[in-house]
Formats: sequence, structure tokens, C-alpha cells
Amino acid sequence: MDKNLNIRFATIGDLPVIVDIYNQAIRSRCATGDINEFSLEERTEWFSKFDETSYPIYVAEKMSKVLGYLTLSPYRPGRLAFKDVAEISFFIDEQFQRNGIGSALVEFAMNDCSRINKKVLIAILLDINTASVKLCQKFDFTQWGHFPEIANIDENTYGQFVYGKRIEQK
Repeated sequence: MDKNLNIRFATIGDLPVIVDIYNQAIRSRCATGDINEFSLEERTEWFSKFDETSYPIYVAEKMSKVLGYLTLSPYRPGRLAFKDVAEISFFIDEQFQRNGIGSALVEFAMNDCSRINKKVLIAILLDINTASVKLCQKFDFTQWGHFPEIANIDENTYGQFVYGKRIEQK
């Protein structure tokens, strides 16, 4: 990891750049199933559902500039059988992709799983998102499922992969 890269919990002050990075992913048409961009106001409630003790948002920053973020979200919220499972999502500013930031975020989140009592991580990815698939495979996530042709983006139909990893508790 770049020694100048800092990973920390997101604060509400990070929300504008988080929204900007996510909107870049939406515009890419291959990194999310969302089609319409979000405003800062629309994402404020979303942000408030995360917390450092169970479902954090981590940001990667360099020289006080946020370059990417990663969320751990509830999988099947409200169903207690899945309380030890989190959905992992990661987004990197398009100017800083392919610089190890995604890897640093995933490694950091995996190492934090014992603290937040998560034993399984699940990544749900569009099957055309080869960069995210490769990142998951780099960290030994395995393909647990594929839903063919279920996402329609700009008259194109894509599938969705489910990648999973059981996390060893330390």
C-alpha cells in the first residue's frame, strides 16, 4: 500500500466527494445498477444508515483528498440469520483507478471484519464490471452465483455476479 494513502472512517464532510465518485460510477454504465445520478441531499439519509461499529464506510485519502470509498452494508436487512454477513461495495475516483486504492480498501475492510463481527462478505457486481471482478478474485472471493440478463442499462442487458468470501476471525 502507498505509504501516503490513509484509510479512515467516512464523515459527513466526505459525503460530497462520495456522491461525486458514485455518480462517476453511474455514468460509466458498468459499475452499478443505478441509472440516475444522485444529489447530495438524496444521499444524506443513505449515509446516516452506516456506522463505525457494524456497517462502516471507509475512505481512502491522500494528502487530504478522498480518492475512493468502500461500504459494508447489511445483507438482507432485518433477517437475523444474516447479521454476520455484509455486502461489500467499492468505488474509486476515475482519475485514480488502477493505482492500488481498491486493493487497499478491500484489504483494510477485510482486516476490520473481526472488530465489527462480520464473517462473510458478499460482492454483487454487474458481469461486465471486469475490474471489480478481478479485484474480488485477487482477494480470493469466489463466484457464488450468476443472474444472467437481469439488468437493463441504456437498452443493454447485463447479468449480475455474486462473489463471496468467508472471513477468518482473528
